[in-house]
Amino acid sequence: MELIEFKKFIKALDEKLKDASYDKEKRILARTVKLSEELGELANDVLSFNADQRDEKLDAYDASNLPQEFADVIITTLLLAESMGVDVEKGIESKIEKIKKRYEI
Repeated sequence: MELIEFKKFIKALDEKLKDASYDKEKRILARTVKLSEELGELANDVLSFNADQRDEKLDAYDASNLPQEFADVIITTLLLAESMGVDVEKGIESKIEKIKKRYEI
């Protein structure tokens, strides 16, 4: 998927998920909590990937879900950014330049 398509998808999803009973502040808070939830699910899968979970969780672990857990974190992060009016693409470009300078890439 091209970045432009991904950005359109995020905007469309943002519109679809907007709840009329939520004002901007509540939407930002809800998405921040959701991001924490998604990151926790990814962390659980990372622990399972490294076999650092208890047996019950290791038995239930499905490595094929790992890419979707990463995707959940990325999509939820971008939805949060969208609700806050943050241009993540510009942020990434700026951060890449800083990293290039720091590591002389």
